[in-house]
Amino acid sequence: MSVIVEQAELFFDPGSESLRFLPEGPYPLGSDRFSWVAIQHGAEASVGSLNIYDAKSGVNQSYALAGRPGFAFPTDRGNFVVGCERSVGIFSPMDGSWRPLIDGVDSHVQGTIINDGLVWDGNLIFGTKDLEFKTKKAGLYLWRRSDRKLISLRSDQICSNGKVVLPREDGAVDLLDIDSPTRKVVAYRLDIAAGTIDEGRLVVDLKDELGVPDGMTMSLDGKSLIISLYNPDQAAFGRTIQVGITSGLLEREWQTVGSPQATCPQWVEIGGQLVLVITTAVEHMASDRRVGAPNAGCLYRCITGVLSNGSILRDFLPVFDEPI
Repeated sequence: MSVIVEQAELFFDPGSESLRFLPEGPYPLGSDRFSWVAIQHGAEASVGSLNIYDAKSGVNQSYALAGRPGFAFPTDRGNFVVGCERSVGIFSPMDGSWRPLIDGVDSHVQGTIINDGLVWDGNLIFGTKDLEFKTKKAGLYLWRRSDRKLISLRSDQICSNGKVVLPREDGAVDLLDIDSPTRKVVAYRLDIAAGTIDEGRLVVDLKDELGVPDGMTMSLDGKSLIISLYNPDQAAFGRTIQVGITSGLLEREWQTVGSPQATCPQWVEIGGQLVLVITTAVEHMASDRRVGAPNAGCLYRCITGVLSNGSILRDFLPVFDEPI
């Protein structure tokens, strides 16, 4: 099978070293707008921000947060549900207010913070990461909307990253999950009502790919996974790849020239088309590597030519219904 290789287009330069350090988590906000998080505003920083980019005006609005965010998803009331440090809350860009929703995440260990997550049927599924990237102590969690209960699904990951959910015929769902250092995508049968997962099965093995798998989303037809690879070595470009869920084979590759550390891919609607946006990062780059990566920390886009029908992203990437 031949692999389609394309160069992604440089789309947006955040314009400051703090915002270029670790961009992740782009998420659609209707036509021509999307959010993203700057997880950390520098190597020694303990804070980050929520950002909203308007593609029509080219203006990015940045909202400071009290810690380092792992994810941010829009809500049905114009706010955002944000995982920040070891808490999840409702953040309002309008007035900067924070309403706690979940506290005490990973309270049994030290040195972890909330990382990647997703919204599914009113529930939240998210993980944490070990800040030293070496100890199996990070959690994988389900926040079940029906009873507002936080359920621990795993407590032995290192860096819980990209996540996708696929419905099953038996009424449960498959949670496809990346624990980055393993370089594997594993599918767990997740029973939300019972709050349990099974032992999991291997879906994609990325041990032979350059870079560490980071963020993940689905292809528009739901048959493939799109995964950004964070390459910590000197390279002319970063890679975001498309891999078949059933076959496990590489199908497509998008290259981010001048920025080897790709972090997250996501679909957004721009100019009436569905566009794949890819974030990249400066994090951990020594000065010699930075010279060879002039676009590190910028956002890229891949124009698909697929017209948006106004509903596919709402179904595919839902907003979060704020609990009263």
